[in-house]
Amino acid sequence: MTLRFTKGHGTHNDFVLVADTRGDLDLTPDDVRRLSDRRGGIGADGVIRLAPTAAIARAGESVADEVLADEPAAIWFMDYRNADGSVAQMCGNGVRVFAAFAERTGLADLADGEELALGTRAGVRRVRKEPDGWYAVDMGAWHLPGGEDAARAGADAAVAAAGWTAPRPALSVDVGNPHTVVALARDDELAAVDLTLPPQVEPLPPEGTNVELVVPLAEAVDSDGRPVGRLRMRVHERGVGETQSCGTGACAAALAVRTWAGAAADAVVPDVWEVEVPGGVLRVRVLEGGHVELAGPAELVFTGDVEL
Repeated sequence: MTLRFTKGHGTHNDFVLVADTRGDLDLTPDDVRRLSDRRGGIGADGVIRLAPTAAIARAGESVADEVLADEPAAIWFMDYRNADGSVAQMCGNGVRVFAAFAERTGLADLADGEELALGTRAGVRRVRKEPDGWYAVDMGAWHLPGGEDAARAGADAAVAAAGWTAPRPALSVDVGNPHTVVALARDDELAAVDLTLPPQVEPLPPEGTNVELVVPLAEAVDSDGRPVGRLRMRVHERGVGETQSCGTGACAAALAVRTWAGAAADAVVPDVWEVEVPGGVLRVRVLEGGHVELAGPAELVFTGDVEL
């Protein structure tokens, strides 16, 4: 079979994108691994299949029924697979690239402030295009799995990484998928961490977790004089390894640092955060109603054909 694909990335978190508008393409885990292979395939952190939400529902995924019940306009579904072939709930950088891909293929129009509602395994996601060309996504509700106890303690897990002499305390954050965030003190400490091996997390969530290592930076101010939080991050994604960026990870990292900052009684805690990742800069905004927004660029690099 010859498959038409597009290669895209969001702050160098890269994807192979396939438009399956009839919903009849069955990509096996082996297909995904071959497409994602950086030496024997196209090369990517994962594969995104654009398919009709109704087709995903017919295939037996109840979450697609829930998506259509919540938002009938979410006619397209982001079927996301990690590079190892495993299924993932969603991907924040991938949602933006998905929106750009839907525009390119004529399946969405985000001009003049129009919004794209799309389905994911984490529920409905809504995307709008900003005047500077960035895409902003309402990532939905977030929460701390450890609840108020974890917020007060600042941690509910421990992470051990290659080269560390002892595990470090970490905070679990759920942004539609699981994350575990560790604070480090300095840039050189962040740069020295060996992420060629997966960090060990205790307790490990049932479906695994993404691990973010963060260094909080000095705050900035926006044009209205309001504080803007800043942090630098590296990430190890489950099923992938270290990536140049992770959208949901950027959200989780900002929310964790915001939680830690809120422990100071006199702190003015920012609602907007700039997150520096190896692949660029993302913006995270805490919204009303317990939601969080992610904004950043989305680039479509090339299109071609590959034989499966």
